[in-house]
Amino acid sequence: MKYKVLIASAGLGNRLKGMTKNINKALISVAHKPVISYIIEKFSEDVEFVIPVGYKAKTVKEYLTLAYPNRKFTFVDIDLYEGEGSGLGYTIMKCEKELQCPFIFSSNDTIVLEDVKPPMHNWVGQADVGDNSQYRAIRTGKRDVTEICTKGTSGDVKAYIGLSGIYDYKKFWEAMKDGTDQGSVEIGESYGLRFLIDNGIEPITFTWFDTGNISELNKTREYFAKNIDANILEKEEEAIWFVDDKAIKFSIDESFIKNRVQRAKSLDNFIPHIINSTTNMYSYKKVKGEIFSKNPMISTFRYYLDWMEKFWVKKDLDKNQKLEFQNICMKFYREKTYKRVKQYFTTFEQIDAQEIIDGNKVPKIYELLDKVDWDYISNGIPVRFHGDLHFENILINESGKTPFTLLDWRQDFGGILDYGDIYYDFAKLNHGLIISHELVDKNLFKVNHKLNVVYFDFLRKQNLVDCENYFKEWIENKGYDYKRVRLLTALIYLNIAALHHYPYSLLLFYLGKNMLNEILGEN
Repeated sequence: MKYKVLIASAGLGNRLKGMTKNINKALISVAHKPVISYIIEKFSEDVEFVIPVGYKAKTVKEYLTLAYPNRKFTFVDIDLYEGEGSGLGYTIMKCEKELQCPFIFSSNDTIVLEDVKPPMHNWVGQADVGDNSQYRAIRTGKRDVTEICTKGTSGDVKAYIGLSGIYDYKKFWEAMKDGTDQGSVEIGESYGLRFLIDNGIEPITFTWFDTGNISELNKTREYFAKNIDANILEKEEEAIWFVDDKAIKFSIDESFIKNRVQRAKSLDNFIPHIINSTTNMYSYKKVKGEIFSKNPMISTFRYYLDWMEKFWVKKDLDKNQKLEFQNICMKFYREKTYKRVKQYFTTFEQIDAQEIIDGNKVPKIYELLDKVDWDYISNGIPVRFHGDLHFENILINESGKTPFTLLDWRQDFGGILDYGDIYYDFAKLNHGLIISHELVDKNLFKVNHKLNVVYFDFLRKQNLVDCENYFKEWIENKGYDYKRVRLLTALIYLNIAALHHYPYSLLLFYLGKNMLNEILGEN
């Protein structure tokens, strides 16, 4: 039968608090895939979707356009999605013109495991949950729904999951419009469903995952975590999603995306091929292979470093260009570090203090930074660079022209697109050898901070320690300066501390501070 699917995606997602600061609730990640994808992929490609959008509408439109170019989406812009007069019912009624046929309603925070039936008759989705207090409920007779209850209803009821099939659409729309003074605007689709009970509504029990509040979202993520192939630490201002055979990168910074796409042209076959891009996202076809971090053998690491010598093509600069590049390195290393340290103190409400870190007396961080020989660090070597080298961004290919593919490259180096400092690539690779994303993702670290006494520890795999030791030998054998690599590694930890979650942020900051103190003490 011909029908459509309505996925309500206009609201603010307030129950998720800061998690929807930069994206619509529909794009909250579960196992590195937005929730809305779990809904869409329940339906065949010939089904049309009607998507009302309001808050962060652009992110929803761009994502669905890139992720599903062969599917049909009709976007309905909602003028009033917050404040007085707004409500789920208001959003739904704005879609009436597009839904003059049987349709399925789905909230954008509902995931189910079972197949979803076409609306050949009226039906509602229900689930057994331990606590019905925050959900509307369904009461049934022998076969059909007898009552759609308010939140907190007790007794022999099941939770309504925000998923329903509406066959009698004309009666539904009539009830919604007639009920604007009785609460249809605020209540939403369940108001109209009540008027279909006399026509018969089948209750269908689903295995349901609610992603609309933080506690339930965490449970959902834990369940689907077994499907994750890569360990990617979440960031507030960017994300990467995997859909079918594509990867989609998102950033709130439009220049970030623009420069990533532009840089892809000069990185040739070392990176995946970009399929399409928008102002805040780009997509590329996934490459079959295994993330290096899954099995980081030292023999593979040796081969990888030899292969990377073809990537690090040196850039010939004249005298003026060299001076300009040194100035860019100075800004990129020194100015950014001071800025990020300040951001760290502000974000996590910390103060700069002399501290005892793992038993070592360590001065204030600004005192340490003032002792750094920034001219020495900024004397970089310009090469074609990646910018975020660590084992989670290196793919060992199953087949193809090259043995490796480099993922998630940096957008620029201090504004330069076609070259950067090779020492930055060295340091990024080194920082990932010391702290593994996989172990951090499993919370295999600890950090205690009480007044000015700090203790931290984190698990390391022996093969990564072996790779770090070999990397030191390789750098020195190639005539590079390993001390500079170590200094930049410490600065990287200080730089990224402000960008990650607490308490991982503390670990990064104090690891970087302690490393910097040790290196400066060797002079």
